[in-house]
Amino acid sequence: MATLTPQQTRAARRTWGDRARNWLLPAVALERVAVLRVLVYLFVPLDVLLLHTIGDTRSAANAELYSPLLIGRLLHLPVPNETLVLVCKWGSALLALAALSGRAPRVLGVGVLLLWAEYQVVAFSYGKVDHDRFAFLVALAVLPTVGRARLRGCGSSEAAGWALRSVQLAVVATYFYAAWAKVRFGGWEWVNSATLARAVDRRGTVLSEWMLDVPWTLHVGQWVIVAFELLAPVVLFVNERWRLRIVAFFLAFHLATYAGTTIFFWPHTLCLAAFLPLERLAPRLAVAAERARERLGLPGTRSPARTS
Repeated sequence: MATLTPQQTRAARRTWGDRARNWLLPAVALERVAVLRVLVYLFVPLDVLLLHTIGDTRSAANAELYSPLLIGRLLHLPVPNETLVLVCKWGSALLALAALSGRAPRVLGVGVLLLWAEYQVVAFSYGKVDHDRFAFLVALAVLPTVGRARLRGCGSSEAAGWALRSVQLAVVATYFYAAWAKVRFGGWEWVNSATLARAVDRRGTVLSEWMLDVPWTLHVGQWVIVAFELLAPVVLFVNERWRLRIVAFFLAFHLATYAGTTIFFWPHTLCLAAFLPLERLAPRLAVAAERARERLGLPGTRSPARTS
């Protein structure tokens, strides 16, 4: 068996290093990041004002029940009161809308991240933590790092590729570690447990209640869930055609979950957009933004997703 010379070894290392760098820092169209920013920043007010409002009521009702998450203890975050929670709630919503204007995007982006993250800490410091917010939190953290990104003609960037890859990794980690948690706490017998049966019994719809009379279907569903969560990392290493198919399966799973149990992972599902060629939507979104600006009588034609 032939051995490599020192020169060949260094060349091989450079080759693998270049491949790793190209995978982690792919040159991606900045328009893709611009569209994702619009989706993310539009979701923030929808989330804190409509979808996830439990933090303010619980903290204002009884601060003595507050048991901070690990990050709250490490950062010595203050015990929440009604004023703090309302500042985080309305501050994150208003800053997110302001970020759509394209002004001071790094400052506004960091502001949204800090306020939204603190709102989550408060909301989840009463005994329940939703894992569907991890990828969205990563998205808020990395999108301000990209730099200038517009909806029209701004080329490609490794910074954009790194931000999108980070969100993709967070999405995959959410799936994979969800399966790991099931096995860790429930053992491998989780797949044959009554977890889905309890979910359908508590929150079932006409589309799923019949499964209670055919319990093997629920067991098969649990096997499918664990299998796809463990295999989720595959989406990171396939070509675009297969990547789109896998993402379509992810989306179908979440839609089926909602149809059967009225549970939907809103922020996580939105982050699936990081896998999609969003730049194809950029021209239409730019036109819609310009028309909205004209109707509102706002000066200039600057795209709301323009960032620097």
